[in-house]
Amino acid sequence: MPRDLVVGNGTLLVNIDRNLNIRDLYYPHVGLYNHLNGYRNRIGVWVDGQFSWLENTWSVRVGYRPGTLITDAYASNGRLGIGLRFSDAVHPELNLFLRRVSVENLFPETREVRLFFNHDFRIYESDIGDTAFYHPFTGSMIHYKRDCYILINGRRGEEGIYEYAAGIKDFGGAEGTWRDAEDGSLSMHPIEQGSVDSTISFRLHLHGGASDAVDYWIAVGRSLEEVTDLNTTASGVSSETLFAEAESRWASWLTKGAVLEADVPASVANLYERSLLTIQTQIDRCGGIVAANDTDIMRTARAHYSYVWPRDGAFVARALDLAGHAEAARRFFSFCAGILPADQPFFLQKYCPDGTRGASWHPWTADGEPEIPHQQDSTALVLWAVGEHYGQWKDGEFINSIYDDLVVPAADCMVRELDPATRLPRPSYDLWEQRRGVHLFTCCAVYGALSAAAKVANGFDLERTSSYRRAREGLKKAVLEHLFDPGLGRFVRSLIPTTEGYERDLTIDASMSALFLFGLLPADDPRVAATMKAVYDRLWVRTPIGGLARYEDDYYFQASCDVRNVPGNPWFISTLWMAEWYIATAKSPRDLEPAADLIEWAARHASEAGLLAEQIHPHTGEPLSVMPLTWSHAAFVSAVLKYNTRVRDLTYHKADRA
Repeated sequence: MPRDLVVGNGTLLVNIDRNLNIRDLYYPHVGLYNHLNGYRNRIGVWVDGQFSWLENTWSVRVGYRPGTLITDAYASNGRLGIGLRFSDAVHPELNLFLRRVSVENLFPETREVRLFFNHDFRIYESDIGDTAFYHPFTGSMIHYKRDCYILINGRRGEEGIYEYAAGIKDFGGAEGTWRDAEDGSLSMHPIEQGSVDSTISFRLHLHGGASDAVDYWIAVGRSLEEVTDLNTTASGVSSETLFAEAESRWASWLTKGAVLEADVPASVANLYERSLLTIQTQIDRCGGIVAANDTDIMRTARAHYSYVWPRDGAFVARALDLAGHAEAARRFFSFCAGILPADQPFFLQKYCPDGTRGASWHPWTADGEPEIPHQQDSTALVLWAVGEHYGQWKDGEFINSIYDDLVVPAADCMVRELDPATRLPRPSYDLWEQRRGVHLFTCCAVYGALSAAAKVANGFDLERTSSYRRAREGLKKAVLEHLFDPGLGRFVRSLIPTTEGYERDLTIDASMSALFLFGLLPADDPRVAATMKAVYDRLWVRTPIGGLARYEDDYYFQASCDVRNVPGNPWFISTLWMAEWYIATAKSPRDLEPAADLIEWAARHASEAGLLAEQIHPHTGEPLSVMPLTWSHAAFVSAVLKYNTRVRDLTYHKADRA
């Protein structure tokens, strides 16, 4: 089940599923550590002697309050005659998850209702050696292991927790205290160690048609003293005050960004705003931009997306710059400068949010010889984003702070890595991390990186400026010589090394959009146009869902064997790159209509709450892989802003001519 709601503050991230169960809780970094690992923190209701967990026969609607990272969700159960309205948030400054549940009695008679919250933590991603205990001095339940403490508390009016239980789960035949809750009462067992869970309850008496609210919070910190201090804060002020502080913070942040001037549908404007807020939840305070934090992906492999891919982060940083939010981009560039090895100045596949090396599937040998695995486009994309940032903000002081640690070593390394025989980059892994070779996308990204390095160095490092420009121009000529196929009239995806040289890979791939994205050729160059036409013709998904696949016969989460009509699952990134090409080639407002259609396609296929998955099912439109994917939201932001700028430019140009 994808994550339908996400809330966070850069240190504490909480993911919530469709049934309003908390499924992921990350601390002290976004993406590290997940103290739930995808297990449910269930919510249950007991009334009139009947009990139900929310995943059972409840009707649920999910969403957010506009312009905020505060959820607005509603669950109802006609059989029980109960409605629940949820507001969830993570406080922007305090490591407090806040949840207010308004409980509605839908029947005419007065009834007692008990609301249950179960906690199935696996602190530091393991259920070994945890402790759960009732803390009588604060009236709270606390889970801890080593230096991670998770305190759970709440109140209904002036009343605190009604009943509690700590117990063993998934061991020795014990299922957990959530089973204890199903008769409407808890054992009041005060402490347990090992593989543990806990459950707490609140009691309400509701007249017919009336409602009352339960305030619930989770405080996370490094010590018992830290979480009890947070508990004092949460219990000492009204929940309205804490929610208002969160709402004010996010509303203020949004107003500092770019304003959409183009006349776009409300669905597009709303998703643009939601995308920016969602991106913020995926950025760690240390600067790392995490790809995704939906741990359901671990059902297909014991791995996940909770890593910083420099590739993804570069695209996200560029989108944030375009949106007028430069500070997050600067923190990401500083993060990258801090992890770039001095002796091997290129990025590996991915990193943990604390800067340590992430898991990888790239081998350290190639053709039987030792080789440090890398994606040269990953390093290149970061430099490209730095250059775009500098061109937009002209913040020389910041660029100076990363020049010697990031720009110079990475750019110099890219120049050295150009093959003297071909003038192309040496073989490395492709954008999609699946094949080794010399890739069109990589070449274009390196071209963009060398252009960026020359831009940054210009004026004070003339020797390097000249070196980067020479290398860039030589690379461009080599791309036109080796990767353009005159017979096909378009570019090819890759050159794959063989024992006899290189073999052309003719597969159509959305990554061919790199030709214009990084400025190697103008978007309206006939060779680019022919390539992009092939991308559209061969990758458009011919089902009622539509959208563009990544490449022909894409096997990742493949949902259909009908490769003629379904070359792969629709990806938001691929589809929005095509929108950017239409934007870049538009000569009149009418020329922008195909781009508008693709942007609206993305908005139509967002989730109910406005989140974008990595890809969607070609026949049902349901999210596949992870949701939300930070890069998908960045692609939407980028496309909308470029559309906005192009509409403005074409409108003003038309007015000037008139």
